Parts: sequence; C-alpha cells; structure tokens
Amino acid sequence: MNAHAYSRITQVAVHLPDGRQTCQAIEDRLREHSPALRIAPGLLRRMYGLEERVVADDGVLPSDLATRAALKALHQAGLEPGDVDLLLFASVSADVQEPANAHIVAAKTGLTCPVFDVSNACNSVLNALEVADALIRCGRYRRILITCGETLSRLSRWTMTSRREMRTALASMTGGDMGAALLVETSTEPGIMASTFMANSTGWPAATLFNPYQAPGLPQGLDIDSEQLLASFLGLDTRAVRWLKEHDTDPGELSLVCVHQPSVPFVRTISERLGVRPETVVSTFPRTGNVGAATLPLQLALAGEQGRLYPGVKIALFGLASGASGGVMLINWTASAAPAL
Repeated sequence: MNAHAYSRITQVAVHLPDGRQTCQAIEDRLREHSPALRIAPGLLRRMYGLEERVVADDGVLPSDLATRAALKALHQAGLEPGDVDLLLFASVSADVQEPANAHIVAAKTGLTCPVFDVSNACNSVLNALEVADALIRCGRYRRILITCGETLSRLSRWTMTSRREMRTALASMTGGDMGAALLVETSTEPGIMASTFMANSTGWPAATLFNPYQAPGLPQGLDIDSEQLLASFLGLDTRAVRWLKEHDTDPGELSLVCVHQPSVPFVRTISERLGVRPETVVSTFPRTGNVGAATLPLQLALAGEQGRLYPGVKIALFGLASGASGGVMLINWTASAAPAL
C-alpha cells in the first residue's frame, strides 16, 4: 500500500431531467387507477413532505442519466474519457441485470477503462466512494469516476385494491429520476478522511423489489413498510454517533451534512437521533422526491451552488438504505466549489 496516497472528491455533477410531477398530479392519477380507494387531497405532502418530483421522459434509461452527469463531470474537470482509470456504476435503478451497467455508461461516454457495478440500494454511491477510496489508497488507480442513474418514478404502483396495500405501496409514489457523477482522485492530503459501514440484515423484508425472472412467485412491485423500515435503522444511528465521537467529531458541530432523504419526516427523525442540527442538512426531497443513491451527490452539488462547499469545510455523509444498511463518511473538502447546477 502507498502510505502517502489519499483520495479526494474533485468533481460533483448532477443531471436533473426537465420533467416535474406535482403532488396533485400524482394523486389525481392514483385516483384514476385506484377508484376504490379514497385518496385525501394533499396526502403525499402530509405524509412525506413531497411537493413535486423529478421525472424523466419515457425511453430515457438509467445509463442515459448517468452518462449525462458523467460527461458533465469530465467537462468540469477538463478531462478526456481516456483520462479515467476506472468507472463504477452505483445505483438502485439499472438498464440490465447482465452485463454490468457500467459497461453501458462507459460505451456511451467513450471510456475504455475497466468497469464494474456497485449495488447496495440507496447506499450504492456511498459504498462506491468507499471502494474508490480503498483502491486509490492502495495505489491500484489514480482517477475513478463514479456514476449513478435513477429512474425511481417508474416504480410507482398506481393500482391498489385495499387500504392495507396502499400502506406499503404509497412510498413508491415519491421516487424521482436523476443522474449523478463523482470524480475521485489521488491526493497528497486526505479528502476522504474516514468511513464506517454497518448492517442490520434481519430488516431486509421492510422494503423489497423482487426480480420477476428469478422470483416469479413472490409479490411484484416496490413494497415498503415505512414503520418497519425506520425500525430496521434503530441501532445503526447510535453506532454512527459513537464512531464519529471516536474520530473526534461532534455531530452537533458539523457545518455541512448530507443524509439520505426518503421523506421529510424521516430526515427530521434521523437528524434528531444523530444529533445533527437541522440547518446543516442540505434539503432535497420536497422538490425532487426520493432519488435513491443519487441523493448524496445531489446534496453536494446543491451545497456548491449555495456557496457552502469550499476548501477546508468538514462534511459528513450519512447513508441509510433498505436491508438495512448504514454508512458514515467524513470528508475534508479540498477542491474548489462545484459549479452551479
């Protein structure tokens, strides 16, 4: 291992499709497809804090969104495709199960470097950062491009036949679409300072999307029991706080925090349990919806646009994903602020 090598994030880029779907439009469509259920006006706003979500055009694939963000990141850095040593695709959404979706993104961006996918639900990008940091620290690669393309709006379950079914299907109405990319490079000083990951795998049934080809006899469609999902994270948050204190970091003193955002109440609850000040969290959910693994890059990009991303600022990334899995990454930002979205 190269003891003098560190890694740092040098570019963050996101691609937000032009399409928007308001709460009212979602609820109107749901009433049309599920006439037996009474959908109270403003239900999604009251339950999840959603105002509108970002929606890609029909025919746009996750790889298309990831490619747009990847090309933007390379342009920002002044790099050519041949300057990238490794490409990772990290996302909930995917074009294909075989081959690795990273091959599709590489072909669309003109990259010829090695590629592979990193998959861990909404923690996919955070785990990809962990992988990139480790590979750079050991001297295997110098420049790694992490890409993500989410089309979660397409998981919406429009047909519901009972209140019980609605309870586990309603969260699917909050998914949004976007692409994201992060460029991670070797550095003489630590940018990614430390990270830790944890799991409570007994909580996996709380949120499922079974493969219809490999599990044809099991329930189909995105199925989320929000109460069980939140319960599956209990204990992960206290371990995260303990780890931060072991690394001389008080969550209440952080000035910039990025946390996964499946709903406004969820972010509020997790922030309270972590001891994070609400004003330090970059809010994204109300105007985009749950954009899965792209949520953390989106928050970094927004922080750059808001002037909150500058050399020397200490950032904590909190990842929480179905499974359940959790992750924390401490970052010392060493690059210049990200350009406007």
